[in-house]
Amino acid sequence: MIIHFTTVHPRTDTRIRVKEVATLARHWPGQVELYVQDGLGDEEDAQDGFQIHDTGPKPKGRLRRMTLGAFRMYRAIRRARPRIAHFHDPELLPWAVLLRLSGIMVIYDVHEDLPAAVLSKPYIPTWLRRPLSLFVRVIEGSAARFMTANVPATPSIALNFDKSRPEMVQNYPLLAELQGDEAMRGDDLPPHFAYVGGITRIRSAAEMVAALELVHDSNVRLQMMGTANAQLLEKLENISGWQRVVSHGWADRPTVSTILSRCRAGLVLYYPEPNHVRAQPNKMFEYMAAGVPVIASNFPLWRQIVEGAGCGLLVDPQDPQAIANAMQWILDNPDEADAMGRRGRVAVEERFNWEAESEKLVALYRRLMTHT
Repeated sequence: MIIHFTTVHPRTDTRIRVKEVATLARHWPGQVELYVQDGLGDEEDAQDGFQIHDTGPKPKGRLRRMTLGAFRMYRAIRRARPRIAHFHDPELLPWAVLLRLSGIMVIYDVHEDLPAAVLSKPYIPTWLRRPLSLFVRVIEGSAARFMTANVPATPSIALNFDKSRPEMVQNYPLLAELQGDEAMRGDDLPPHFAYVGGITRIRSAAEMVAALELVHDSNVRLQMMGTANAQLLEKLENISGWQRVVSHGWADRPTVSTILSRCRAGLVLYYPEPNHVRAQPNKMFEYMAAGVPVIASNFPLWRQIVEGAGCGLLVDPQDPQAIANAMQWILDNPDEADAMGRRGRVAVEERFNWEAESEKLVALYRRLMTHT
């Protein structure tokens, strides 16, 4: 049996459920399960036929989740005795070591550069961030050596695991999932832009909203799909550009696809935080997969991707006027914007797609199965 498990991510998580677990379930039908902790009960995935087991409600508070919730998950996995246990949360590392010591093969799926992310966490006092980052680097690296395999999601994350021979599986989009409506392009599209993802301060939420007032076309709209905390949402609503925001809250994949097909470009604007400058945001590649031009932060790595594919524009993510200028350029140059979108789609078809990455995941599992 193969079990993927998480105490942090929702059961709908795209990387975990839609890509990794679904891929493995198609290769090993009836042998793959997903364990979550959300209190929503057990279910069967209707499309790919794998079981989802709920280990109980998520405890309230980060500390209770990291202790009581993590122990509850560990106990459930230990009882199930899978051949391979594949987990997705760094807070489960101590329990994963125990699972490994009990004879279970364990895979650590690394979604983010944790030491770099600690440097930007708002709930950690500024003076504590750097020493805590160094401590996390040592602990994560030490625990990783106990794992049967480590699966980082990007090349920059993989650098943290070079001593444990990481098996990188990048989080590129599914080819068929976000294809746009080819019948509506250029001037046929409304002057709308899209943002998909968590709405936070360091993802330029305020700057995106402020930029809307600086675009000449009064019909411009930002289709915002994601959630924000109440404090930030109140701040955004007090910015005059908010009148041009269409807020959808969390949106499912079909809704995202439909909205992207009606937008001129997608925004992926992160502050130059340590965890951002070397990141590869899923949304950038999802916009490209949808055939939508990208307006992105002008980080060196992102420049390589966006300019290398010829699929968008790069701006200072903390400058509303620069963001507005890029949006205006997209509106003023519909033919070239269409060409950017097409080039982005081609880049996804040729290189940045899950179908190619999934082969690496399957190869890793076949290797582990063969050696036991």
